[in-house]
Parts: sequence; C-alpha cells; structure tokens
Amino acid sequence: MTQQLALPQTTPLVRPATSTLGLAGLVTVLLGAFLPMLDFFIVNVALPTIDHDLAAGPAVLELVAAGYGIAFAVLLVLGGRLGDTFGRRRLFIAGAALFALTSLLCGLAPSAWTLVAARVAQGASAALLLPQVLATITAVSSGPQRARALSIYGAVGGVSVVIGQVLGGMLVSADLFGTSWRAVFLLNVPFALLTAALAVVYVPESRSPQAVKVDLPGTVLLTAALLALFVPLMEGRAVGWPLWSWLMLGAFPFLAAAFLFVERRAELSGRVPLVPLSLLRIPEMRHGLGIAVPYFTGFGGFMFVIAVMLQQGLRLGPVAAGWALVPMAVGYFFASLSGPRLISRFGSRVITAGAVVQGLGLATLIATVLTDWAHFSPLRMLPGVALAGIGQGLIGTPLFRVVLSKVPLDRAGVGSGVLATTQQSSLALGVATLGTLFLTLSPSLGISHALALALALQLAGSVVIFGLSTRLPRSVG
Repeated sequence: MTQQLALPQTTPLVRPATSTLGLAGLVTVLLGAFLPMLDFFIVNVALPTIDHDLAAGPAVLELVAAGYGIAFAVLLVLGGRLGDTFGRRRLFIAGAALFALTSLLCGLAPSAWTLVAARVAQGASAALLLPQVLATITAVSSGPQRARALSIYGAVGGVSVVIGQVLGGMLVSADLFGTSWRAVFLLNVPFALLTAALAVVYVPESRSPQAVKVDLPGTVLLTAALLALFVPLMEGRAVGWPLWSWLMLGAFPFLAAAFLFVERRAELSGRVPLVPLSLLRIPEMRHGLGIAVPYFTGFGGFMFVIAVMLQQGLRLGPVAAGWALVPMAVGYFFASLSGPRLISRFGSRVITAGAVVQGLGLATLIATVLTDWAHFSPLRMLPGVALAGIGQGLIGTPLFRVVLSKVPLDRAGVGSGVLATTQQSSLALGVATLGTLFLTLSPSLGISHALALALALQLAGSVVIFGLSTRLPRSVG
C-alpha cells in the first residue's frame, strides 16, 4: 500500500481534510459495493423457503429475485449521474441508508407481494449506492493507488457472488432466532448502517465541476428499453410466455435504437446526455465493455445453473450446494490477488490468458458431466470450477481498470454508471437466458445434457473474450 493508504493514528470524528481515499475510505466504499452485489444472488437459495412461508407461487417468486435485478440495472446510470451532480459521497451515504431501510422492509415483509415491492425498492437503493464506489475511486485516487483499488473492486465483485450462495444457504439453514429466510435480508441492516456511518468520516466528497440537468428523455428511454428486455426474459417462463412478453421483447430493439438516437442528438446539440456516446470512442471503454457483456453474462448464468443443478440434480441442501462452489471462489480470490502484479508485467494479455484458463475449466466441466454423470459430485467438479474461477479472476481483475482508465474525471460517475449497468444487466441477462434455457431443456434432455449445453454456450463466450482482448491496448492504466 502507498503512504496515502495508511490508517490515521487517531480516529477523527470529522470529515477528512484531504481529498484522497485512505485505507479506511477504501474499505468503506468496497463494503458499499459488496452488499448490493451480494444481494443479487444471496436470495436464490432462500426462494424455496420463501415460497413455503408466503405461498408465493412460481411467478411471484420469480419477481422476488427479478424485481431487485431489474430496478438495480435500469437505474444505475441515473445513480451515477446524480452522484456527478449532487456529490458522490452524499449519494453513497443516502444509498447505504436506504439500502438498510429497504433490507429491513424485505426482512419484515408480511406477504409475497410486499416482499416484491420491498425488493424493487432495495434494487433502486443499490443503484444509488454502487455507481458512487467506482466513481469515487476514479475521482479521488490516482496512479498505483487507483490501480490497486480497481483491482480489489474486481475481486470483490466476483467473490461476493459466490459468498452470496454460501452465506444464503447457511443463514436459511441456521434459522437464527426463528428468522428463517428473513435473516438473508436482516443481516444487511447493521452492515449498511455501518457503511453509511464510516462514509461520513472517511470518504471524501467529489462531484463533476459543472452540474448538469438530468437527461429526462434519455432516462425514460433507457428504463423502457431495459424493462422491455428483462421483464419478459425473467418472468416469461414462469407465466407461460403470454403475448405481452413477446410484444415487449419485440419493442426492445426499437426502444434501444430510439435511446441511441436521442443520446447522440443531445450530445451533438451541446447538451449532456445520460450516456455520452463519445465515451465509446475511447478504445479502452469500447473494447472493455465488449468483453464485459459475455464475461458477466456467462458468470451470472454459470452461478445460477450450477446452483440449480446442485440442488435439483444432485439433491444437495443449500449449505452443501454453496460449499461446492468454494473452490471457484478460492481460485478467483488468489487470481485476483496476483492480478495487479501480472497486469503490471503483461498488461491486457492477462485477460487473454484468463479467457484461455476459463475455457479450459469449462471444457473440463463439460467432459466430466458427459463422461460419467452417474457419479458426478462436488469432488469431481472441483478441477473444472477451480480452473474456471482462476480464469474469471484473471479476466475480472483488470477489466475495471481497462474500462475506466481513460475516462475523464468529470465523467467518472457516468462512466462508472455505464460500466456498473453493463455488469449488472449482463449478470441478469445470464440468469435469464442461460438459466431459462437450462430449466426449459432439463425435462426433455435431462439435467446432464442441459447443463453441458449451458456450459458450452459460456465456453463460446470465452472464445469471444479471447478475441476481443487481443484488440485492447497492451498497457493498462
């Protein structure tokens, strides 16, 4: 760590006078990133218990999971823009406090529909909180400090997903004080409040030098486009693919085209759009986002499909299913730790190597599934998931550095919002597409062949990542 990351000798109860992000501030913002990403997947293992307790039914149960992800994804760019305008530290504190409140509402929900509404509100609060993390790191740190912080952020993002599966199963099984599934949400409350309190003391304020108005047409069109895509993909299978789901999917490309047209026109006329398309002229941003889509789509789909396979295919309990993914988390974590040193030496070729290692892990898993499904077990899947985790860590660690390395500081919030939206939208897309495909084909093909097909599609994504990574600038800022 650099001198700027040293802890102070005493613990002041006033706002820091410096505009740099110390170690305590970095830990605070990373905790603020950990909680929303943890909650994206932690609820999955609790859904059967929620269904039993609240008599939710398949369609409403899907909304408990999907409502959070949809609200989270559609509001992330707006959250980044609001941080640029009103202050990232202020929005971070507000987001953390609201995340605590909405988590409490989720934990106390008396009915399934109340829980759905609370989950949507929780996703909206997460959309206020998360963009400020990357934006603050980008705006108030530089050089090795920023590189190290972005690498740690990438590691936190991947490990939090796996921890979510493990921790969720443990909390549901432990039934702490008779809370059952409610502990999954109630656990957030003290940690989110602690995050808000620490931010008051340790996180410096930053904002764009010129306050701009919210791009209302762009916000409405982006929200409509993402809703048109995610609502039918996440809810269609549960409700039998009614006509409205196909109409919404058909409207998506038109809404997306309208959004791009409005944003381009706003920027050409001198106004500040919600998503300045000029950011995509930055090679690191353009190619990095191109890698982020298949990477996070595959990652989200993998975590969902493996979790379902372990519980429905191998008949493991939620705790055992979670522990089966620990080798992947260990591989991801150690790859992330070595990432900064490897990036300094090999640059963006680390991502290329990560795509190869992830592909080898997926191919190993596919071969294990198809050759001896009758004896398939967490022990037999260990080599494949460990290799996949190492590869994912080598991709994810430098990816955030690549995308944000050349973004101007006055656009740190919107750049972070675009990256976070791509991340969360792709995770949701992976669950919706690979997850739906797996659940649809399992009855006819069998779990083993449906799993192999889903893994093969992710393997194809590794090939895409490999190709795109060769187009990145060799040096990573």
